[in-house]
Amino acid sequence: MIILDKVSKTFGKFEVLKNCSTQVERGEVVVVCGPSGSGKSTLIKTINGLEPIDSGRIEVAGTDVWAAETDLTKLRAKTGMVFQNFELFPHLSIIDNLTLAQRKVLGRSKAEAKAKAEALLERVGLADQAPKYPIHLSGGQQQRVAIARALVMDPIAMLFDEPTSALDPEMINEVLDVMVELAEEGMTMVCVTHEMGFARKVANKVVFMDKGEIIEDCSGEDFFTTERSPRAAQFLAKILKH
Repeated sequence: MIILDKVSKTFGKFEVLKNCSTQVERGEVVVVCGPSGSGKSTLIKTINGLEPIDSGRIEVAGTDVWAAETDLTKLRAKTGMVFQNFELFPHLSIIDNLTLAQRKVLGRSKAEAKAKAEALLERVGLADQAPKYPIHLSGGQQQRVAIARALVMDPIAMLFDEPTSALDPEMINEVLDVMVELAEEGMTMVCVTHEMGFARKVANKVVFMDKGEIIEDCSGEDFFTTERSPRAAQFLAKILKH
């Protein structure tokens, strides 16, 4: 479904991605983890063209992301993205946040887009919030709306960039529960997260990064149960300590 082949990227003189290669199979849940500044968020943003790369190749469902002929708007419609800070349109109601892209990008009618949006809001437990504006919702509710907004586009894969990092502890589980449901339904997912309980529960594969490099690329079970590289072991010892 997703292939990254020797992907590199620099910001000025800083090499944020160094020769990164991995792949994601259809229906697979891949968790990308590592210390802050390791390149995790940059890596996931290169998959749907939000961050350009300097060298290497990225394919999504057979489409070369960085080929000149690739329509990035259509590609992004296929790869739903959920960000750290929700990125909802504050001036639009929840229902309008979910119908806008359907109508503009997919060409759905107003009625069709509204029906799809209402079904997805029901799925994430927020059907009664449709007429409200983002400011009236909690952080956990806004993030669930953001997930629903991505799902209304019928994506072939979902990308999550630390979706719980901006949430209060009590709100984290309500977002993770939706993500676990998606994983159990077979959605292809790439998740940048520090939530190791979630990773342990649903990750088919764990990609561990440090200083722009992929240090570990193994099954979720192996990452948590077998001896890892010293850097990964150090990371796990700290993050699982409490």
